Amino acid sequence: MSSVTETTVRLTIDGREVEAPKSYTILQAARLIDLDIPHLCYHPELSREGSCRVCLVEVEGARSLVASCVYPINEGMAVHTNTPAVRETRKTVVELMLANHPEDCLFCVKNQNCELQQIAADLGIRKIRFSGEKRKHEQDTSNPSLVRTPEKCILCTRCVRICSERQGLDIYTSANRGFDSIVEPAFGLGLDKVACSFCGQCTTVCPTAALTEKDDTQAVWDAINDPDKHVVVQTAPSVRVTLGEEFGLKSGGFVEGKMVAALRRMGFDKVFDTDFAADMTIMEEGYELLHRIKNGGVLPMMTSCSPGWVNFMETLYPEMLPHLSTAKSPQGMFGATVKTYYAERAGIDPSKIVSVSVMPCTAKKWEAKRPQLADSGYRDIDVVITTRELARMIKETGIDFLNLAEEEYDAPMGISTGAGQIFGATGGVMEAALRTAYEAYTGKTLEKLDFIEVRGLEGIKECQVDLGDGVILKIAVAHTLRNARKLVEKVKAGEADYHFIEIMACPGGCIGGGGQPYPIDDTIRQARMDAIYSADAGMKYRKSHENPAIKELYGTWMGEPLGERAHHLLHTHFTPVTDRLK
Repeated sequence: MSSVTETTVRLTIDGREVEAPKSYTILQAARLIDLDIPHLCYHPELSREGSCRVCLVEVEGARSLVASCVYPINEGMAVHTNTPAVRETRKTVVELMLANHPEDCLFCVKNQNCELQQIAADLGIRKIRFSGEKRKHEQDTSNPSLVRTPEKCILCTRCVRICSERQGLDIYTSANRGFDSIVEPAFGLGLDKVACSFCGQCTTVCPTAALTEKDDTQAVWDAINDPDKHVVVQTAPSVRVTLGEEFGLKSGGFVEGKMVAALRRMGFDKVFDTDFAADMTIMEEGYELLHRIKNGGVLPMMTSCSPGWVNFMETLYPEMLPHLSTAKSPQGMFGATVKTYYAERAGIDPSKIVSVSVMPCTAKKWEAKRPQLADSGYRDIDVVITTRELARMIKETGIDFLNLAEEEYDAPMGISTGAGQIFGATGGVMEAALRTAYEAYTGKTLEKLDFIEVRGLEGIKECQVDLGDGVILKIAVAHTLRNARKLVEKVKAGEADYHFIEIMACPGGCIGGGGQPYPIDDTIRQARMDAIYSADAGMKYRKSHENPAIKELYGTWMGEPLGERAHHLLHTHFTPVTDRLK
């Protein structure tokens, strides 16, 4: 019992006794009794800020109201969260924010998904008592993936903290004082002139619409409504376990069949699966790894599936680019293949094909615009939309998503394996590659398919795989760019002897991507991840090289992995982008 009292304290909140770790703040302690104190600057995964003052509470003995998100608890403290003074002060704080906020809620992209809007409703604010000059700032649309609308910024600094603490990029900073205060990239530069990775993690924590993905839904509608176009869509592995959240389902709901049905009803001519291209990626990447090991290539080889990570390398570590796999991402491989292999097989003029991607990732919008992604002779990917954008489009059509009968993807580029499915989670690309690389190297059947060592939300994971003949494959997996930097620095310093490294820019991998439904935390990431691995376990084929559609592709058209046609269509090169930042 003494050990408990050493690490916890007792206090009362609204007359209820609470025992909480002594490191907790009042806000955290209140959550132990299911009391959610309103807040805006606070985020459970970020450092404490205490700037918005929406979470003010009354503490007996304190001279004034205190910010519960930063105020530490202590033994015997008595807290009141619902006094007239507390309620009135919170309302005043929020009204002052609203007085300086654009009055465009009805057509704002975050309408009904805005934390400021929700708090105003919860506090019973029906009118704004204050008026005055509003801040005026130009919208920044310079970034290919993200839009910054400073007029909607409430100075919570969540974007500052996630970019610094999670991604280690420090893109945003607080500038000026008083009425002129603003959160912006350093020196007021546009998001195209700073070392932004386009990962979009800032959009996942922004409580308003100050930071959002660039909306490309109209381009999709235009293509669908053009009778001269053949519009195909690919859906990324993780989207099927996150899309349901936009329609009220619990995190991790598996809605693949309903999603396919919805896409058909929206008017797409063919509904394909990025998992097919993920299997293709493993064929190329796995064989590339073995080629490097056998022929003295640059090691460790690093994955190139995550465009946020690739941009990070091109921008900040150009001297390390030879370590990246030359394999395109699954999106890139799909794009090149759909306008060549599929077009030829279906007898369709590739100039009439519009290739649309549904991705969990805002950086995929940038990737689609890369000059390297035109190996089919056309733009390999024409439009990229995020999970959030797809949900808005489904709602726009009036489709009753939850009651749709499930449908299957179109063949051949809708046939996939469990290996392709697990691409959506951190460690999934590595695990999928190991399933194929092991059998390709040893010629033996891999009996244990689940590489548990590379699963989970730990920031950096390591393991070794015995390939026989004295060859021990040493691997590492990291997610978030801050953790990626740690591994890159180790490799750069000659302190790492890995053969293969998987990097995902976003927390948890694609299941935590910058284009996924709000909110996102580790509990939600884990639920999404569990759904992905459950789907993998139930698949008929769980190794990429066993996919019958992949076998046919390589056997009848593509040729050998790393062969001439594969090299032209499925591989790429990377270049420093320092010129962009000048």
